Amino acid sequence: MTMDEKKALLKALPKVDDCIGLLKNDPECIAPSRIIKSVIQGSIEEERERILRGESSTIRTTAEWLGIFKKNVARKLSPHFKRVINGTGVVIHTNLGRSVLSQATMEKLVQAGGYYSNLEFDLETGKRGSRYSLVEDLICELTGAEAALVVNNNAAAVLLALDTLAKDREVIVSRGQLVEIGGSFRIPDVMAKSGAHLVEVGATNRTHLFDYERAITPDTAMLLRVHTSNFRIIGFTSEVSPEEMVALARANDLITMEDLGSGSLIDFSQFGFPKEPTVYEIVRAGVDVVTFSGDKLLGGPQAGIIIGKNEVIARIKKNPLNRALRIDKFTLASLESVLREYFDIEEALKNIPTLAMLTIAGADLKKRAQRIARQLKKRISQNCGVKIVATVSRVGGGALPEFNIDSWAIDLQPVTMKLSTFEQRLRKLVIPIVGRIENERFLLDVRTIQDREIGELTSLIGDFFSQGESGD
Repeated sequence: MTMDEKKALLKALPKVDDCIGLLKNDPECIAPSRIIKSVIQGSIEEERERILRGESSTIRTTAEWLGIFKKNVARKLSPHFKRVINGTGVVIHTNLGRSVLSQATMEKLVQAGGYYSNLEFDLETGKRGSRYSLVEDLICELTGAEAALVVNNNAAAVLLALDTLAKDREVIVSRGQLVEIGGSFRIPDVMAKSGAHLVEVGATNRTHLFDYERAITPDTAMLLRVHTSNFRIIGFTSEVSPEEMVALARANDLITMEDLGSGSLIDFSQFGFPKEPTVYEIVRAGVDVVTFSGDKLLGGPQAGIIIGKNEVIARIKKNPLNRALRIDKFTLASLESVLREYFDIEEALKNIPTLAMLTIAGADLKKRAQRIARQLKKRISQNCGVKIVATVSRVGGGALPEFNIDSWAIDLQPVTMKLSTFEQRLRKLVIPIVGRIENERFLLDVRTIQDREIGELTSLIGDFFSQGESGD
């Protein structure tokens, strides 16, 4: 394209003021004036850049510009935070919001947000109360701990505990437990921010009790265990048990702490999963402080739960940093709702979506897949191949990384579209559908598709193909 041709195209670009009047008079475009102006300016500038790069060689008509503006206004007004349908098979999907909350728990959130509450008001005395008292008793009863505290995530829980109990002193950790917890945040970094001094002991694959014992000095404050839930070291390995660490710490007047990471109140090995320590087991071992997440295997909201001995938790509660890390009423309301489910494990396995997804029977998954496939075949059989296939799901959330869970998936093969394009366009639907491409197949793992989403899922995909595969 010559420079003269580019100049002609640039000269033909519409004037912003003219376009504003055009769009404001369109009955289908209802938006604030500032949004309309911003969209028009952005759209014209984008076209200007395309012309300068030689990517646009035609003069758009008024109707074409109107269509572009209306489409971009709709996108501008569309919420950035959206619900999605998770067809990845990763149950605790960090990027998709981790644990899903039940409808009963969501009703508690509506109550907490839509009305005043006793967040920090003691209804018995009529005086100021503690927000933590709303869930502390529940946590202690379920875990066997003497006291509890909840902050906004597990990294915050670790930071607060270390800052309180080991600031400017040494904390001994096995070299094989210096994990990265996601987002490039590493245990040594969190420890450094707390003011504690890291002392590494042992080798990556083997750490013995004598490694800890030899490293103890007058400056030592704590022996720390970090559960390696998001990776595994196998083969020639050895680690010190919580019981052994507690005995060594007590003999030397030190504090013991365990970061459980995901944390679980039930033993998943009864469902065929690899054995993972439960929160109750670590507390029973005598560990002084235990931290774990609320939105992973627990199946609740994002939270960092700190439990342990009365005197230790009391010190942590008094730390001014606790104020900066405290949870809000929505977290408290949803956490209480989820915790109460655990008093009846059978009900918890049905009512807490994360637990239900992880423990659902394979036969039930196959029936769900068959149901979805039948509905899709009625709508899209001319445009897309549909069949059910065996696959594997993952726990996610940094838990049990090496464990595959047998599952079933919908295999979709569009006739006239590349799988990568299909996958991308499903992500741009009104309710985005997220699946995975595996071995030249587009799969929707039904483990993470809830029964109440099936109608929406089949309608969205059916409409996508009936509208000419536009995805708009």
